[in-house]
Amino acid sequence: MTTKIKICGLTTADTLDAALNGGADFVGAVVFPKSPRHLAPEAAARLFERARGRAKIVAVTVDPDDALLEEIARTLRPDFIQLHGAETPARAETVRALTGAGVIKALPIRHGDDFFAADEWDYHADHLMFDAKPPEGSVLPGGVGHSFDWTLLADRAFRHPWFLAGGLNPDNVAEALRITGAPMLDVSSGVESAPGVKDADRIAAFIQNARRT
Repeated sequence: MTTKIKICGLTTADTLDAALNGGADFVGAVVFPKSPRHLAPEAAARLFERARGRAKIVAVTVDPDDALLEEIARTLRPDFIQLHGAETPARAETVRALTGAGVIKALPIRHGDDFFAADEWDYHADHLMFDAKPPEGSVLPGGVGHSFDWTLLADRAFRHPWFLAGGLNPDNVAEALRITGAPMLDVSSGVESAPGVKDADRIAAFIQNARRT
């Protein structure tokens, strides 16, 4: 089965095109003002309209309130809402009802015990995303370039295809796939030349290296 790839935190037409032309399956717009990759919903809608029908559009949020969700649904019209905060499974059902979009839930991982949350979320999210737990005091829940011990995923099974995230880049993606067998990958900072600045060549290299394995 071909590994599905999400390029997240895209902010420019040329890097979005690099992701689309490279064959990315998901493209992500970050709607979170504290992130260097933030786009307001209307700006994201203008940029990502070119992706509609070519890749699944994902709106990445952190503890979004109803007003923000309704604005995202009205303007960006994403295929998925990614929840990257302290949301509960019950909140996910509200998100789904408000937006009509699928739900991707990011879970921070550092130790094996961190997978306990997946047992409940597996019944409420369309896809789980396992990301490295950010350092203490970080204002960002993801996209900080850190990875976790990939062997923690050995022999674990989930109801739906899941994403591996955290610290992935063109140089280590083949090894990550070898260890985890991840059906889906999410990358952001690993295809940047500076925080929030995507690099078209790194995007192309990441996709090529992932698909080569």
